[in-house]
Amino acid sequence: MWFFWSTLIPSIFIAFVTINLLMVTLSYSMCWYEYANADPQLLDKRFRCRTVRMIFSVITQETFFNILTLLVVPFGLLNPRKHPQLRGETPILLLHGLFNNRASWFWFKWSLRKQGFNNIATINLSAWHNEEALTELVAKKVDELRHRLGVNKVHLICHSMGGIIGRNYIQLRGGADKVDRCICLGAPHLGSKLTPFALSPLSRVLVPGSDFLRRLNAAPIPEEVKMTNIFTRKDNMVLPNSNAQLPWGDAVELDNMGHTALIYRRPALVAVCAALQKQETT
Repeated sequence: MWFFWSTLIPSIFIAFVTINLLMVTLSYSMCWYEYANADPQLLDKRFRCRTVRMIFSVITQETFFNILTLLVVPFGLLNPRKHPQLRGETPILLLHGLFNNRASWFWFKWSLRKQGFNNIATINLSAWHNEEALTELVAKKVDELRHRLGVNKVHLICHSMGGIIGRNYIQLRGGADKVDRCICLGAPHLGSKLTPFALSPLSRVLVPGSDFLRRLNAAPIPEEVKMTNIFTRKDNMVLPNSNAQLPWGDAVELDNMGHTALIYRRPALVAVCAALQKQETT
């Protein structure tokens, strides 16, 4: 029996790593196909040492961060550990991406607390509910935080799909007067061509040109909300990469990291902290 489990568990883990590596490699292959056809001059650079090193680096990093994120998913199903919170300090609500849960923020939360941000909250956003149901969960959590901590507004930090839910709340669902700063990380503001591969009803709203995205991007810009949009040129999930850009608010462009890396890599963490601190001092 011991021999059976000692061989089965490593085999499962190796298969798990291999599948993740293949998925990341395939996503970057699709990105390359898109960009190379749009700009044939890229073909001249594809076998340069610098390019090969960069590709190996981002694929390795993204595979590692995807595996890490999937491994912590079970912890997101448990009741979150309570940390001391300060009344009167603007709370931060973290909104995760598609097919993840609040556990994916574990490193980000720890990093924010090291920078002195105490009031940090997370919620689970199911991939099997529509965008309006998820936005309602956000609205309820925002009101709970406001009332419990005695504040008027909250900060939203949103990764991937979470950015679309956050924008829906402040632009279409009347939440602008309750949000001080909204910070998006790798949000598919104009959708992604990879969305059809996502087996979720929610993925339909993230298809480029969907009715929902057209309404969202045509909605008035909430002047009272300070928006910061952080995106990476090597995003392997938002295709084309220009769909992660936003024509309003502050833009922060990063490089040499993939989609999931945005919630782990130091440059993204520094950009978020700078945006929060900038807000606090203005």
